[in-house]
Amino acid sequence: MVFSSIVFICYFLPLFLLAYWLVPKPLKNPLILAASIFFYAWAAPKFIFVILGTTIIDFILVRKMDASDSKLTKKLMLVISLSLNIGMLFYFKYSNFFVEQVNVVLSNVGVGQIKWVELILPIGISFYTFETVTYVVDVYRGHHKPLKKFWDYQLYIILFPKLIAGPIIRYCDFAPQINDHIAHENADNRLKGFYRFFIGLAKKVIIANSIGAYSDAIFNIQIDQLGTYTAWLGALAYTFQIYFDFSGYSDMAIGLALMMGFRFPENFNNPYTAGSITDFWRRWHITLGAWMRNYLYIPLGGNRVNSQWRLYLNLWLVFLASGLWHGAAWGYIVWGAYHGFFLVIERLFLSKWLAKIGKFSFVYTFIVVLTGWVFFKLEYLKPSLQYLERMFVWHKDPEIWQPSQDFWVITALAFIFSFFTVPALGRKIQDSIYFKDYSLAGHFLMSGFTVLLFIFLAGHITTETFNPFIYFRF
Repeated sequence: MVFSSIVFICYFLPLFLLAYWLVPKPLKNPLILAASIFFYAWAAPKFIFVILGTTIIDFILVRKMDASDSKLTKKLMLVISLSLNIGMLFYFKYSNFFVEQVNVVLSNVGVGQIKWVELILPIGISFYTFETVTYVVDVYRGHHKPLKKFWDYQLYIILFPKLIAGPIIRYCDFAPQINDHIAHENADNRLKGFYRFFIGLAKKVIIANSIGAYSDAIFNIQIDQLGTYTAWLGALAYTFQIYFDFSGYSDMAIGLALMMGFRFPENFNNPYTAGSITDFWRRWHITLGAWMRNYLYIPLGGNRVNSQWRLYLNLWLVFLASGLWHGAAWGYIVWGAYHGFFLVIERLFLSKWLAKIGKFSFVYTFIVVLTGWVFFKLEYLKPSLQYLERMFVWHKDPEIWQPSQDFWVITALAFIFSFFTVPALGRKIQDSIYFKDYSLAGHFLMSGFTVLLFIFLAGHITTETFNPFIYFRF
C-alpha cells in the first residue's frame, strides 16, 4: 500500500483518521500501532514478523544495557544490538550483491560459482534499521533513557507515516513525542497536515509520475540508438522525477504525522537551488545527512582530526557509505564517491570560485547532481558510463523518441517548482504555505483548494497505472 494509491487515500486513511479522532486518549497510541502493523503487513505480510522480532530483542537488550553498571556489559549489549540490526540489513540487502561479486571472480579464474537463492528485500529496511541504531546508540551515549513500555518502542519504529521511506528520526528527538503528540493534536495541526499531505501527493502524482514515465522511456532506448539531445532529456527527467517523488513522499509523511500531532523534521529544502554540492547535502534528504553526521562522520573524527587529508578521507568514507546505503550495486557506490569527490574539491579550492559566481552557482550544482543521477538510475557501472558517453560526446539523434507537448509542459512545471524559491518572494510564499499559522479566512481558502486538489488527484490516480515510489526500494 502506497500513499498515492486509491486504497490508501479513499479507504485506509479516512477510516484510520475517523477511528483515531473518536477513540479516547489512552487508546490513540495502540490504534496507531495496530494501523501501522496492518499498513506494513498489507504489502509485506511475511516481513512484518522480521520487524516485530527484532524490536522485541532490541527492547530487551537496551533495557539490560541501561540497567547495568558494568561498562563491559553495556558495550556487549551495544555490540549485540548493532550486530543484529546491521547484520539483518547486510543479509537482506547486500548478500546478493557480494555473492554476485564473488561469483564474477570465481568465473574469471575458472572455479565453480556459489549457488545462492536470491533474497527479497524487505520494504523500508534501510530506514527502520537506521532508527533502531539511533535508539541503542542514543541510550548508550546517555542522550536519553530507554522506553519503559515495549509498545512505545514499537510505535517509534513502526509508525506508518515514516516506516517505509522516512524521514529518519533520531530516538532522542522522537521519544518526548510518544505521549506529548496528543497535546499537539488540534484543529489547526489537522488542517495544516491535511494541506501538506495533498501538496506532497500532487508533487508525486502530477509531476513525478508524469515525468518519470518519460524518463523510463528514454532510459529504455538501446544505448547505440540514443542521441545526445535525448540522453540529456532523459537525465533531466529523472532528476526531476526523483526529487518530486521523494520530497512528495516526505511531505505526505510530515502531513500525516501532523494530523496526529507528531512533529517530523523537514527532509528537503529546495536542494536544486543549492549553491554547491556541500550546500546540496544540507538540503537533500536532510535526515539521512544528519544520521550520517551523528553516527558515522563524528565517530570517525569529523572535523576534529590532525590533518586535512584525514578530514577528506572521512568525508569520502561517509559518502561511500551513503551510496552503499542506497543500494547494493556499483552504480550507487560510484554515485556516493562522485559526490564525495565534489565535497572534497569544494573544500580544497572550488568553494572560493563558487562564491564569486554568487547565487547563480546553483547552475553548477544542478548540472553536477543531474550527471550523478545517471549512476543512481542505471545502478550498474557499465551502462551508466555508456549513457554518460552519449551525453558528453556528440551523437546525432535518430529520432526514435521525440518530446511531446505534454513532456514540455510537465518539465516546465518541474522547473518552476524546483527553482521557485530562488527569488525571495518565492521563498516567502513557500514559507507562508508550509510553516506560517493560517487565519480563519486562510484556512477556508486553503481547505477549498485542497478538496478540489483531492478530487483531481483521485481521478488522476484511477486512470494512471504508472505509480512507482523510487525510495521504497531502499
